[in-house]
Amino acid sequence: MIESFPHIAYAPAGGAEPHNWIAENRDRLLREVESVGAVLLRQFALSTDQDFDAAIRQFELPAFTYEESLSNAVRMNRTDRVFTANEAPPEIEIFLHHEMAQTPLYPSKLFFFCEKAATNGGATPLCRSDLLWSEMEREMPRFADDCREKGVKYTNVMPPAADANSGQGRSWKSTLSCETPEAAESRLAELNYDWSWQDDGSLRVTTPVLPAVRELPSGTEVFFNQLIAAFMGWKDSRNLGEKSVRFGDGSEIADTDMEQVVTLSKQFTYDLQWQDGDMAVVDNFLVMHGRRPFAGERRVLASLAA
Repeated sequence: MIESFPHIAYAPAGGAEPHNWIAENRDRLLREVESVGAVLLRQFALSTDQDFDAAIRQFELPAFTYEESLSNAVRMNRTDRVFTANEAPPEIEIFLHHEMAQTPLYPSKLFFFCEKAATNGGATPLCRSDLLWSEMEREMPRFADDCREKGVKYTNVMPPAADANSGQGRSWKSTLSCETPEAAESRLAELNYDWSWQDDGSLRVTTPVLPAVRELPSGTEVFFNQLIAAFMGWKDSRNLGEKSVRFGDGSEIADTDMEQVVTLSKQFTYDLQWQDGDMAVVDNFLVMHGRRPFAGERRVLASLAA
């Protein structure tokens, strides 16, 4: 594992007011996030969703709201910028992914806040996608070439009403910000999606070809997608992960290749064990994240920046 990932910034002695401290150190913190991939603020005086909301605003980044996103996850807003990370049951693991990389619209920065840590489990795994990609190029060059050259398409079935028992349970009405099938079809046409209505009122959609690999402004390439999450975790009464993603040319992605990717990713994954009051800032272009299963009450909130 690389050293100093994530970078941990402890509250200065004397109990500095956290929002003023963030404002004074904003530029440095953002440089560290873009360099290392994630920064954890620990032992600051943050305890509520309102504290978290105020802290986010000190970074002066434009909001990327849940309402305007195409996220598959069921979430509950606390403020206009703060929402629950995922309402899926605690026994469900949410596997590594770049936030909303299965859509044409995705945030650049992620903010997480631990309002209450789980009794057991509940860590947030963080994986450096640039290091994973470099290892993939060495260990599985054929698959890496296919990812870079072909891109990927994602297929997801959205229910007519929210299904909180699934990590992909957001309804098509909420996802597409519409109330009627006609409005949904208009929105999907704008996004260049393919779609079909199911007998139970669910909506099956397939994205246009999206990148599986992204080049950052620095020239670094990253494994930017939701392949691990889809293959490992997109499993509910409507979706089967192995059938949810194909290469952009329609060809299948081999299970054996994805199994090797999952194995390689473990070399570059750090489990962030939450403490009450922790706040993390994650570069969505450089780092994948997920959620380990947990026991007891766990309240981790999130916010996104465009």
